[in-house]
Formats: sequence, structure tokens, C-alpha cells
Amino acid sequence: MTPLWFFNRPKHRKGEIAPEDIFIDSSNLPQFNTYQFEGRLEKPIGMRASFSVGLFFCFVALIFTGRLYFLQVQDGEMYALKSENNRLQHTLVFSERGIIYDRNGVELAWNEPNLEQEDFSSREYISAPGFAHILGYLKYPSKDAGGFYYRETFLGKDGVENTYDVFLAGKNGLKITETDALGNIKSESIIEPSVAGKSIVLSIDARIQEELYGIIEKAVRNIPFNGGSGVIMNVETGEILSLVSVPEYDPKALTEGEPDKVSEYVKNPQEPFLNRVTAGLYTPGSIIKPFLAIGALTENIISPEKEILSTGSISIENPYFPGLFSVFRDWKAHGLVDMRRALAVSSDVYFYQIGGGYKDQKGLGIENIEKYLQMFGFSEPVGIDLPHEEIGLIPTPEWKAKVFNGEEWRVGDTYNTAIGQYGMQTTPLQAVRAIAAIANEGKLLRPHIVRSKQIDFRKIEIQTEYFNIVQEGMQQGVTEGTATGLWVPYVSIAAKTGTAELGVLKRFVNSWVIGFFPYENPRYAFAITLEKGPVENLVGGVSVARQLFDWMSVNTPEYFAK
Repeated sequence: MTPLWFFNRPKHRKGEIAPEDIFIDSSNLPQFNTYQFEGRLEKPIGMRASFSVGLFFCFVALIFTGRLYFLQVQDGEMYALKSENNRLQHTLVFSERGIIYDRNGVELAWNEPNLEQEDFSSREYISAPGFAHILGYLKYPSKDAGGFYYRETFLGKDGVENTYDVFLAGKNGLKITETDALGNIKSESIIEPSVAGKSIVLSIDARIQEELYGIIEKAVRNIPFNGGSGVIMNVETGEILSLVSVPEYDPKALTEGEPDKVSEYVKNPQEPFLNRVTAGLYTPGSIIKPFLAIGALTENIISPEKEILSTGSISIENPYFPGLFSVFRDWKAHGLVDMRRALAVSSDVYFYQIGGGYKDQKGLGIENIEKYLQMFGFSEPVGIDLPHEEIGLIPTPEWKAKVFNGEEWRVGDTYNTAIGQYGMQTTPLQAVRAIAAIANEGKLLRPHIVRSKQIDFRKIEIQTEYFNIVQEGMQQGVTEGTATGLWVPYVSIAAKTGTAELGVLKRFVNSWVIGFFPYENPRYAFAITLEKGPVENLVGGVSVARQLFDWMSVNTPEYFAK
């Protein structure tokens, strides 16, 4: 008998077993986890889902196609150019800066190929001393950390390099360099050539400049003085023949940025960065007397022949305390002096009286003193083609009230102003311009450092005979007065000295000399200042001028021709 299980056993099929056979049987088993697909039958993906996925991919394809259109068609040219520039490097071609020459063609500032930095030339300056404040210095173009120039031009920082920067600079060009994928240069071409800067010719004579600097520097070092300056100007054109300020800096050191040198200059109490000719302010002392003489003659205060007695001082009684006198001293007793003699020997008593009045002698008064000093250019800009110019000061009652808390102006203040003391300050450039106006009989010139045919001046309306009287007095100063050190056989000179006392204790002085030559037919005016030297010293501006003129008589005699 056949067992019952035999008839119920599964039948073996040929081929594969359908999944539904398995899952239909397994659905009767209680232990299956339907969430893990145990005992479940999967359904096929529907048509809607398939259509959604297909639509999504078509949308993505459409976006890529649109983007490709913009890259290749609409903006294709722009991106092609950018791609081209990825292998074409744009490089600056730096212009050559203009050369600076002296009046005789001597190079004062020029360019040298830079072996360490091939992009631009280095700036070189004449090695002789005395030219720093005329030439100035530069700042080179500058790169950032990535090697790109954030300043593409030279920058003039002082002197002619600053004033004529645009003129000297020129215009940079542009070069394209083609490189391969490894950065190797394949070719170069200039697409915009550089334009070299224009060269300029100064009115300076390098020979005189160097010599005058050396003479003043020696006096400053040996006496000693705190500093010194000198300037020579053509009285007909305003051209500056020499302009010296001692001490000075090294233009090359500042251009190259040498930190030790810069630190040394900054700490130097003698202020080597100061151009003493244009920006040094000094108490002038007696060098202003020629201009007061012009004023007194014009205002008919005194005739040139009238004599005033100098016994060595004058005394003014105090109006508030009878019997108490203020004494104003001359530097020596001169006896009777007329105007020419007073200028020659520099009599303080004479100028006290024509400045502020005394007894029966009428004075100009502070208003007229200010008027005539301003007429000759004091306390106003000179307008030279160099940077950093000071205008100076003429003391007035308004100035005193402001500075000294409302104090009243007194006649003694007028006396002291009349001899260039008190609060008056001026620059050597103002002084040489003013004395040139006496030499040329009334043309107040605008000085200039670059040679030019243009002459700029304003006319001072003063009678010619008054200029002649003052000229004669200054010439007597050389033949028999305070400037006899300038009485030389090779040229006739007219001069006025000044010794300005400094401080309450008057232990230091500024030593001045101003003048012109040749006396018979003036061509050049000069002003020399030695700053803050010991009062007991007897070597001053006249000594410097004499040494220079002796040298010029041998080496540059053409400037003494009548």
C-alpha cells in the first residue's frame, strides 16, 4: 500500500521554477517579514513613473544644450579671447625717464640698465655734492607679492624730479608674450610702444654749484654753524645759476630706499632734507636796510645827503615812567653818516630814526615798513619751480597782539623791525630776488631753475635815482664798509652784510651777505646765509662769497664780464 505522503510530494518540473510558485507557497507560512520582501510579490514600474524620469532627463539635456549654445555661439568670441589670453601675457614696457642736464650739457640725472631688475632702468645721479635739493629723488614702480605692479610709474619726490615729473616721465608701453603650456616663451611683440620722457636743461652751472657747496660745507663744519645756503640769480632773466643748501641728502640712497641712510637723515638735527634757500626761515638783520632806504626816499622822509649822528645808541624815555629810558644800541659809534654811508657801514642808529622816527626826524612807521618790504617780495611766495617754499613774516601790530596776548605795539618794536630783528623772517631766495630788483632798477623777477626764454616779473614803480643811491651805498660797503672782503681786482661788487642776533641771550647769530655784480652793469645777484653760529666768530657770509668769487675768477671768468 502506498503511503499518503507519496501522493502529496511536490512534482519535479523540468526548467525554471516561477517566483509566484515560491511566494504563493510561502504566503501560508507565518514567520515571513513582508517588509523585507519576504512572502511578497514585487510589482513592475508603472508607465507614469517611467515617463516622469524620461522627462527629467530630457529637461537636463535641454539645459546643457542651451548652455553650450551660449558658450559656443553667443559668447564664443569672448571666451575664445579669454582662452587666447591664458597663453598671451601682457607685460609693461617702461618708458625711459628724461635726462637732466646743467646749462653746459653736463648730465646731472640719467638712466642705467638695471642688471638685477630688467623691467626698468635705475636712476643715477651726479656723484659730486651739492645737487640733492635741486634734483630731488624718485620712488620706483612697485610690485605686490604676486609680482604684479600696483604702481606702474616712477614718482618724483623732491626737487626737479618732483616739479617736472610729468614732463620727465614719458608714457609706458605694452608688450605681448606668447607662452606654451609649460610657460616657455614662444614669441614677443610690442603692441603699444613706450614713449621716452623729455629731457630738461637747468640754468645751474654744475661747476659753480659743486664749488659753492664745498665752501659752505667747510664753513659749517669748521666754525661751526648749524647749516648754510647760497644762491646766485641772473638779474635780468631770473635764471638760477647756483642754489646750495648744506647739509644735504644722497638722492641715490633715497631712490634705492636704503633704510640706514634714511634713518640717519631723519635723526640728524641739522635737517638735511630742508632746502634752506627756498624753505629756510631766518632773521635777516641788516640786509633789509637797502629796502627801508628806498622807502624813506620815496616817502620824502629824508634826503640822501642829510647826516644823522651815531654816538653808539639812542635812548627813548618811557612815557609811563618818566626818567626811565629804553636804550637802542648801534653795533658801534659811526659819527655823522648820510644815507650812502649809513648803508656802507650799516649804522643801526640811522635806520632806527628813518624807520621809527626820533626827535625831529620823521620815521616811516611800521605800516610803511611793511608796505615797502612787501613791495620787494618779502612775506609772499616767490614762485620758483621747486617744491616746498616758505613765505616768511613781517612783524606788525596785529601780529604782535595775536602772538603776545594782546600786547600793544611800541616804537621800540618799530626800531627793531627797521634793522631786521624782532619777529621778521625771510628766506635766502626772497633776499636774492629783492636785491636783484635793486640791481635791475625795479624788476621783481620770478626765479626759475630750468632754462627758459620766458621772463616773468612785475615792475616796482620807484624812481631810478633812488635805486642808484642805494646801489652806490652798497658799492661803498665793499670799498670802505662792512663788506670790504669783497673788494677784488677782477670784478666790481656791491654788497650789504647782515648779522642777525638769535635768542634772548644772543649767543648765536645768522651771518648774511647779499649783493650783485658787476656793479657797473649788474648781471647776477647773490645771497649767502650761515645759520646759527657762535656770536664771537668773525668768519661769515663775506668769507664764503670771497672764496667763491676768487675761484670763479680763475675757472668761470665769463660770469664777471661787464
